[in-house]
Amino acid sequence: MKIQAGPLLAQIQHPADLKKLSKEALVQVCEELRQFIIDNVSVYGGHFGASLGVVELTVALHYALNTPEDQLVWDVGHQAYGHKILTGRRDIFHTNRVYGGISGFPKRKESEFDTFGVGHSSTSISAALGMAMASKYKGSPIQHVAVIGDGSLTGGMAFEALNHAGVSGTNLLIILNDNCMSIDPNVGALKDYLTDITTSHTYNKVKDEVWNVLGKLSKFGSSAQEIISKVEGAIKSAVLKQSNLFESLNLRYFGPVDGHDVDHLVEILKDLRDIPGPKILHCITVKGKGFGPAETGNKTTWHAPGLFDKVTGEIYKKMPSSPQAPKYQDVFGNSLVELAEQDSRIMGVTPAMPSGSSMNIMMAAMPDRAFDVGIAEQHAVTFSAGMATQGLVPFCNIYSSFMQRAYDQVIHDVCLQNLPVVFCLDRAGFAGADGPTHHGAYDLAYFRCIPNLVVSAPMNEEELRNLMYTATLYGSPFSIRYPRGNGVMVDWKTPFQQIPVGQGRKVKAGEEVAILTIGHIGNYAVQACDLLEKEGLHPAHYDMRFVKPLDEKLLHEVFSSFKRVVTVEDGCLLGGFGSAILEWMVDQGYSAQVKRLGIPDEVVEHGEQFELHQECGFDLEGIANAVRSLVPHLQLA
Repeated sequence: MKIQAGPLLAQIQHPADLKKLSKEALVQVCEELRQFIIDNVSVYGGHFGASLGVVELTVALHYALNTPEDQLVWDVGHQAYGHKILTGRRDIFHTNRVYGGISGFPKRKESEFDTFGVGHSSTSISAALGMAMASKYKGSPIQHVAVIGDGSLTGGMAFEALNHAGVSGTNLLIILNDNCMSIDPNVGALKDYLTDITTSHTYNKVKDEVWNVLGKLSKFGSSAQEIISKVEGAIKSAVLKQSNLFESLNLRYFGPVDGHDVDHLVEILKDLRDIPGPKILHCITVKGKGFGPAETGNKTTWHAPGLFDKVTGEIYKKMPSSPQAPKYQDVFGNSLVELAEQDSRIMGVTPAMPSGSSMNIMMAAMPDRAFDVGIAEQHAVTFSAGMATQGLVPFCNIYSSFMQRAYDQVIHDVCLQNLPVVFCLDRAGFAGADGPTHHGAYDLAYFRCIPNLVVSAPMNEEELRNLMYTATLYGSPFSIRYPRGNGVMVDWKTPFQQIPVGQGRKVKAGEEVAILTIGHIGNYAVQACDLLEKEGLHPAHYDMRFVKPLDEKLLHEVFSSFKRVVTVEDGCLLGGFGSAILEWMVDQGYSAQVKRLGIPDEVVEHGEQFELHQECGFDLEGIANAVRSLVPHLQLA
């Protein structure tokens, strides 16, 4: 079912159509665009509050600039729904984040208007600066714009780019979308600094003077440079009274301005387009703007609320007919508090994902022992390493795909020094509708090659708890990976037990074929074994629990008893768990027919997790088929 667009929005297939409308019509366009987003997300789901907050800014950008020649880069991309709708994807927007449909993030191969693929934060300024530098080299006058939120600005990469941009001499406009939020509320000194700017009487006084001058800029023709000087002078006079971070980096600072005044934004953007050099426009917006519950309610909940009633704001919750297993993240959060109550050395660290990782449970219970460090994965890891040198045991919880951003710190600051940091990698394996930017496909491969680091994955909630407990006793770097979503145990809160590091377990004895699994995906193997039993096949199943160190005793049992082996992992096949098994087999002089199941060497797009498991052949049926293919009498039949 397609959602019907309003009368003006229905005429817009391309920003060129938007430009045909009068400036006076833009307020209505914004209202229709906002309603179209509300209607779609309420029925089909997706990210919500971020896109509502930039409706006016999105319309103004496409109206004032000449896109796609002028190039927009959206940081992260949660806020780009309006951009997608205005750039030719309105009629297929209902397929957003659905298997086979359009991506929930800007994607270069999807549209020429998506100039840079995004999904992780803090990349926009670097990317747009690179584009602008290329244009400068070519002598091209086109405008490059990076739209970055104040949450993403906490990422170190954004500061690196700001530092370079100030001396680049490029035609770059950075738009700071300041709404005091990322997914959770922002933290840190930068948040306080931006709040000071937005509430400063000095800045608000000079802001009016500056924009009164800028609003007249286009009328001055050859005198424009003089006007620009007056603008700069006015801002710099304010800086004498209140230091400006951006000006100190040689970026011309304009603002703060109302990010929901579309008429004013259009005029500002037209004027700024004519001002040469790198500059920053500070826009104040409200995440969830235009939808009451999202504006005034819990903004973290309304970041991606699921399906909801657009009239009442009620978020639909599926009521299970029977007790359900908890999410792995909640098992982590509650277990961490239990462990911390028993062990005063334990600390918690997360880079801006307290609710997503359930670190917020410890932050509420023990605020002096759990830290949200902002969108700063590198800092989170080295910060944890620093605490570890002082005898503490930090649990550093980072999504698997985000841990890629801190790889050097894991090696250099933790593992080379053999410090007892526990890395808990949430969203390992396929992440679902967020797609390839968020799939945790690579951690088994990129972690198992690092000295001193234990690499583990629980098959269920009890194993997660026990691995967490084991890690507190181990005294060296330790990683635990687990997937997004629910586990399999309703009664999960079992007493903590230490697991000997490197010890797997035999789940089921069998004959002819052995199935070796790592992590939650092993539950598919349990189901596959049950299915195959009905067909007269009796494969053995081993839950390895550790990729490093491998359980060599268990592997000697497997390869001395079975000539046919299936390995299963929710991770990349190249260099992952299956590769580790093959390496061990060859090193030990064994010979067996091994079939590896996992994520192939290609980009796998978005979809529900079970759909992607099925696509890649390691769902229940995929595992059963792999066993069938290895049994000689079935092949002859």
